[in-house]
Amino acid sequence: QVRLVESGGGLVQAGGSLRLSCAASGRTFNRFAMGCMGWFRQAPGKEHEFVSFITWNSTRFADSVKGRFTIFTDNIKSTVYLQMYSLKPEDTAVYYCAAGPTSSLEASAYDYWGQGTQVTVSS
Repeated sequence: QVRLVESGGGLVQAGGSLRLSCAASGRTFNRFAMGCMGWFRQAPGKEHEFVSFITWNSTRFADSVKGRFTIFTDNIKSTVYLQMYSLKPEDTAVYYCAAGPTSSLEASAYDYWGQGTQVTVSS
């Protein structure tokens, strides 16, 4: 079993920055075994939206965040980070960390999910 715990959300003004963390634990976890670590977000009344993923040799970002967000890992700490710059009100959502066997833009491809962390961007 893999457990994912997000942190780092909060309230920020438009144009500001936040760094989200996703700490993974569980005897089967490592970045390579899980294949892919992803970030999704869900705004009220909307479906889960892909934000970014990272594998051992690739990263990918949604068009809406490309150039503003970065993703990286600290394998010693088993933590995945989502660094968000130039935040916009439309980035407001609950952000979820997810882990799965292969890279995918689809939420259904991920086996493990964190509880989510709220990001609110004020205009």
